Amino acid sequence: MEYKIFAVDFDGTLCFSDWPGLGEPNIPLIHYLKRQQAAGHKLILWTCRAGAELTDAIDWCHAHGLTFDAINDNLPEVIAQYGNNSRKISCDYYIDDRAILPALI
Repeated sequence: MEYKIFAVDFDGTLCFSDWPGLGEPNIPLIHYLKRQQAAGHKLILWTCRAGAELTDAIDWCHAHGLTFDAINDNLPEVIAQYGNNSRKISCDYYIDDRAILPALI
């Protein structure tokens, strides 16, 4: 694959929200993700939201000009490459407000 895959969290990352509510957009991150997608890279919305709360988040993202290549799932080409759909999202970058870099531990 000649593109990178970015898995991005919603609450506290894309959206400064207090779950299950919605909040203000993280404008610099949204602009960054749009630039990555325009450059041919893939985006996955990777969130714990489900049901109506997930639909709200997807609608919120669309209202801010973000569309995703997958939502809480691996890309179809990744599933085909590995011959299964692991529960862990396969990506090059995870963007999450709760992330810790292993080098810091």
